[in-house]
Amino acid sequence: MDPYAALRYKEFNTFLLVRFAMVFAWSMQFIVIEWQVYSLTKDPLLLGIIGLMEVIPAVSMALFAGHIVDQKEKRNLLIKCILGFSVISFGLFVISMPSVIAQTTTKTILYTTYFLVFLGGLARAFLGPTIFSLIALIVPKKIYPNAATWSSTTWQMASVLGPALAGFFISWIGVHWSMCVIFGFSLFALIVLLKIPKKPILNPKIGEPVFKSLKEGLTFVFKTKAVLGALTLDMIAVLFGGAVALLPVFAQDILQVGSEGFGVLRAAPAVGAALMMLMSTRFPLHKFAGKKLLLAVFAFGICIIVFGLSTYFWVSVAALFFSGAVDGVSMIIRQTILQLKTPDHMRGRVASVNSMFVGSSNELGAFESGLTAKLMGTVTAVVFGGTMTLITVGATAIFSPSFRKLDLSKDVEEHQKEE
Repeated sequence: MDPYAALRYKEFNTFLLVRFAMVFAWSMQFIVIEWQVYSLTKDPLLLGIIGLMEVIPAVSMALFAGHIVDQKEKRNLLIKCILGFSVISFGLFVISMPSVIAQTTTKTILYTTYFLVFLGGLARAFLGPTIFSLIALIVPKKIYPNAATWSSTTWQMASVLGPALAGFFISWIGVHWSMCVIFGFSLFALIVLLKIPKKPILNPKIGEPVFKSLKEGLTFVFKTKAVLGALTLDMIAVLFGGAVALLPVFAQDILQVGSEGFGVLRAAPAVGAALMMLMSTRFPLHKFAGKKLLLAVFAFGICIIVFGLSTYFWVSVAALFFSGAVDGVSMIIRQTILQLKTPDHMRGRVASVNSMFVGSSNELGAFESGLTAKLMGTVTAVVFGGTMTLITVGATAIFSPSFRKLDLSKDVEEHQKEE
């Protein structure tokens, strides 16, 4: 198959530009917030609460958001999501002004930051399902796997530059003006998105009662073993392997590499993932997908343990790099499963369940890491998380032989024959 098939569609390239700008802004913003909170409080638990503040609204609103996405026009809905993010980033820009910080208590700044992160969680509940649904309206079904790979690659490339430049920008221009850069990228995404025209609504059940709609989406996910297995495995791995939430602690207190070293550490997983994803455009992963996903998550757990035990900066960077590479494999396989197995009229609801299982587990994992670091110590918490990931993979391999034998080759061939 042509590795650049999806890139031959102009609208898809525009979509990738929007996604890059938004992921760059969002990932950079989260890093700047993490740095600011830990610098003000020196408390890993308060650092972990950042993730909790985002995961609560993201999870509680996810199913409802999926229903709305399936009922509404996707382009305009994405515009509203980006507008919401822009308002939040501007609020963070205001509260990070030196004059505001000088006249405001640390507690007030902390609570305001948490509140804005909470609002961001609400926006994210709609953002993920909307983006997932929009892809299917831009490219033909026969190139869904290729489009999913390029979309995930773009996500990771933005995740490379966002965290890396966050660390450097904090060093060069400070937290306040770093927030201004983030706001600028969100406005750029909004302007570019206007070039994509409105798309048709493919759901034949417009006006369907909310609870009936949600039940249909949940029933599909829990009856489709390939989807349920991929989401569950990744959720638990990310939940317990969320070492990146503690990177400010490692950068400032353990490795002592400052904000620039922090940027390198934070970007290392995304660099590994981006390179792996670019390779996967030429070497598809759909054959023996179950085994490959299990091996990838197992390797991820090993990398997290190595990172937790390391006291050398470049060993830590290497461990994070390889954790990102194998996580990239996991992400591509999961996205391919979702794109191939999900009917068009249910994409919003299935993507919302995905965000509950996987997307939100990043933030919940951040809280888990902060809590266990408070109770066990930072290094022990990271090693514990990696060990739990290995146990999860072992249990999945033993108790779910059907998932272990999962192969997506036939699904890919069927979609290629449709058009």
